[in-house]
Amino acid sequence: MILSRIETSKERARKLAIEQAKNVSEPLSNALAMKLIEEKLIQTTSKEDIQNQIAASLEKLARSDEFDIDYQVAPLRNLVPRPHIVSLYLTAFVVEKLINHRSVEDIYGSDEEIYNCINRQVARFILR
Repeated sequence: MILSRIETSKERARKLAIEQAKNVSEPLSNALAMKLIEEKLIQTTSKEDIQNQIAASLEKLARSDEFDIDYQVAPLRNLVPRPHIVSLYLTAFVVEKLINHRSVEDIYGSDEEIYNCINRQVARFILR
């Protein structure tokens, strides 16, 4: 009974975080693009392209079902203890998909450094 309530609570928190990400897509994607570039984790020819790609990823997250989200984050799910779903999803996006974008020259730093940079920005816009 208690475990069931905990699982339901975790599910609700996850869905709420994803919904909030959709609602703050523009300012969050701007902040993320700026920080990833400022912290020299991404080298790019266009900050705007990075911002647009992150915004599109947030839109995709909002439309995805549980299976697709879990599949996307699977390679990184043990990156940090108790990861934030939005931060984890965006980290997976950066290291697996954004790296191949035409305006990305290179991505530096470990997966954990990228996650931490992303998570600091996500925490500013989305309640835990």
